Amino acid sequence: MTAPKSDRPGLRDMRRLVDPPATALAEPPTARAATVDELAERDGYDANFLADMAVALPVPTNALAEDVTPVPGREDGRLDYTHFSLVMSRSRKLALFTAVNIDGSALVSISRGSDHWRYDPRIDRDLQAGPDLYSRNPLDRGHLVRRTAPNWGENAQQANDDTFYFTNATPQLAGFNQQTWLGLEDYLLDNARADRQRITVFSGPIFDPDDRVYRGIQIPEAYWKVVAFMGDDGRPSATAYMIEQGDGLDQLGFMFGQYRTYQRSIARIEALTGLDFGDLSEFDGFTNEERDTGVRIETEIRGPEDIRV
Repeated sequence: MTAPKSDRPGLRDMRRLVDPPATALAEPPTARAATVDELAERDGYDANFLADMAVALPVPTNALAEDVTPVPGREDGRLDYTHFSLVMSRSRKLALFTAVNIDGSALVSISRGSDHWRYDPRIDRDLQAGPDLYSRNPLDRGHLVRRTAPNWGENAQQANDDTFYFTNATPQLAGFNQQTWLGLEDYLLDNARADRQRITVFSGPIFDPDDRVYRGIQIPEAYWKVVAFMGDDGRPSATAYMIEQGDGLDQLGFMFGQYRTYQRSIARIEALTGLDFGDLSEFDGFTNEERDTGVRIETEIRGPEDIRV
């Protein structure tokens, strides 16, 4: 289930990209995808990662449930990696959502090195937006699970490498990651590290049926993030965020846009995405305020001081 663009503050109509001559971008020769058997050993997302707070994966509902990419041996379409999991959209060839566990007490610094993006061998390449989408244009391979987020514990290097599968990439305009969204991720990760805290983060695109088609892939114009953690008072807590593109693209190609980041209710993210987060919205102050007042609540985030938890 998706919402029309008119229901999203700050979004403007975006015109079709001018597609330069496409040239296939070969995978780096040193890139190596783990085998299906090796990936079968990945632990993936742990719903019981937070003490006293079980956080299940969101569940695609209605028509979205029929769009889940089938994974051999998994009825839920879940692809497990080191400390994170994701579920793919068959029609969009991108992830419906990702889910990562972050242990702030055990984070390990892993140098980035070369970006060796590769296909996940557990599903057909035709079901993954691959290198051709990102060739000869300023589209970034945007990590949904940020590269540094799952890098903790003994398998930190493996976790780092696992973030470079095309299943974890989304097409994002150049400059996107230099905006407030990256600052929000820094804030969450730095606080987890400083407090030696465990947090769980869900991320994904908002799919709109009117999203522009570029090289056979519809390009999302908005992204969301839901964070679950134990509060300072020992009580479960959750917050939700969205980033939207304000200024679009012109006929000559890509331009930097003005990106606006909002804190919103989990209930609103559910309505926009068609994902059911179960009881998690009960721990979200924005959702509870909306239920009490009947008024939709959102706050634009320009810096960490604007974040409410």
